[in-house]
Amino acid sequence: MAFFHIPDVYIKGIAACVPKNTVLNESLTHIFPEEELEKVINSVGIKERRIADADVTASDLCFRAAEKLLNDLKIEKESIDVLIFMSQTGDYIIPATAPILQYRLGLREECACFDIGLACSGYVYALTTAFTYLNLPEVKRVLLLDGETFSKIVNPSDKTNALLYGDAGTATLLERKEGSNFYSLLKTDGSGWNAVYIKAGACRNPTTPESFLVYEREDGSLGNDNQVYMNGLDVFNFTMRVVPKSIKEITEKFNFELKDIDKIVFHQANKFMTDFFIKKLKYPKEKVPYCLDRFGNTSSASIPLTIVSELKDWHEERKNVLISGFGGGLSWGSAIFDLKDTYISDLIEM
Repeated sequence: MAFFHIPDVYIKGIAACVPKNTVLNESLTHIFPEEELEKVINSVGIKERRIADADVTASDLCFRAAEKLLNDLKIEKESIDVLIFMSQTGDYIIPATAPILQYRLGLREECACFDIGLACSGYVYALTTAFTYLNLPEVKRVLLLDGETFSKIVNPSDKTNALLYGDAGTATLLERKEGSNFYSLLKTDGSGWNAVYIKAGACRNPTTPESFLVYEREDGSLGNDNQVYMNGLDVFNFTMRVVPKSIKEITEKFNFELKDIDKIVFHQANKFMTDFFIKKLKYPKEKVPYCLDRFGNTSSASIPLTIVSELKDWHEERKNVLISGFGGGLSWGSAIFDLKDTYISDLIEM
């Protein structure tokens, strides 16, 4: 089982940026009858979403978040040793987006830059990867940029996905700190790879004129082969099965009890699912922050976005946090760390 304990590291700061454009889910009457729409909104818990303009990408949102964070903390850009860009909606298939961000941010050539591509578990995976680099003596600071613009890959008439996804970009700065620990658990079930995927556009199924044709899928949703497909039932059943179990596994492995955890930040996927997790774990609901209602499912960016939007004014001496991400791959992970000395920037818009 993939457990990780990385000592003497911490999150120095987190920032997030969302688009100014707000779309109300109650306006989606062209997809749902009015009564059905109200029931779906109440069940999923998403009232509105932030949608990026046509010329704004995930890297643009991350760039703004990074600039905000580095300026707030007065960090010299020459001090960044590693830049990681976590996204499934990068600027191009080739090249990777991280080098583009390195250039835009004005980081030095000696800064190692690379992309990670995972779905909604991505922040937990990327955070573990970023912290691992701090074990190397030459690495002092790692900048993790996590952003998604799923609105660009969802068919606006897709009943399964249209009211779910919003856009956001985040920045997380990691450093060493004696006595501060990071723990994580990462897991994968690739047999469910096609539960969430885009069929065309890469090497397995290259884009053709036919791949742009919209058709009705087996579940009744609409889309073309260049837009995201999700088997909602498969993802729902997978999530219900693995998430509470993984939280019990990581707490038992590293000798935590749930009463030691001051907040649980779940990937913001679905209010019904998160409420189920809380009930299953017998964990206080008031200790589980939500931003799902205002921003929607922002995929891997949802965990740091929730921390920025909901925990900036969290005034307690002890701040043990457990995060849990889960989704396409199928992939899931949980992590435990302390936010006590972490700076959280104000949420910004662009």
